[in-house]
Amino acid sequence: QCGIINHFFAEIFFEVVSYMMLSNSTHSDSNHRDGVYYLVDEAAMLDFGNSFASFLQIGSIITLIGNLGAGKTTLVRGILHGLGYQGIVKSPTYNLVEIYKISRLYLYHFDFYRFNDYSEWEAAGFRDYFNSETICLVEWPEKGGDLLPTADLTIKLQFTDQGRLAEIQANTILGKQCLTLL
Repeated sequence: QCGIINHFFAEIFFEVVSYMMLSNSTHSDSNHRDGVYYLVDEAAMLDFGNSFASFLQIGSIITLIGNLGAGKTTLVRGILHGLGYQGIVKSPTYNLVEIYKISRLYLYHFDFYRFNDYSEWEAAGFRDYFNSETICLVEWPEKGGDLLPTADLTIKLQFTDQGRLAEIQANTILGKQCLTLL
C-alpha cells in the first residue's frame, strides 16, 4: 500500500516537465557556480543526479539535507544511474546503509534518520566505510554529529511551490573541485 501511495504522490506532485532550471532558465557558467538549482519535478531531480554523478570523485563524502520527502533518495537514484548502476535503488532508512558496487567502486548510501544519538554511528562501525576508495552519500548527517568526517559537498533540498530547490555547498578542496566542474 505504501508503494501505491508513493506512486500516487509522485504522479500528483511531479509534472512530466523535466529539466533543471535556474532563475533565468539558462545553463551558463555563472549559474552553475552559484550552486543553486531549481528542479521542477522528479525527472529533473533524476537528471540532476545523473549529471552530478559525472563530476564525483572517488573518496567523496556528500551529505544530503532536507525534510522527509524532499527528494534525497531520488537524487541518490539519479547519481547511481549516472554512474551506470541499473538495479533498484531504495531508501536505507531501516538498513541504515545500502551498498552499491559499480565495477570496482563501492558507493555507500547512508540514512541516519533513526539514530537517537551520535554514539549510534560509532557503534554501527561505519567509520571504515568513509575512505579514499569509496563514495559516501549521507542522509540525515546531523544524526551522526561531529563523529562524521567533513563532507566534501553538502546538498540542501528544499520544497518550493512547484518543485525543489537544490543548493550545493563545497566544504573541502575536493568539494570545490567537483563544484567548479558542475
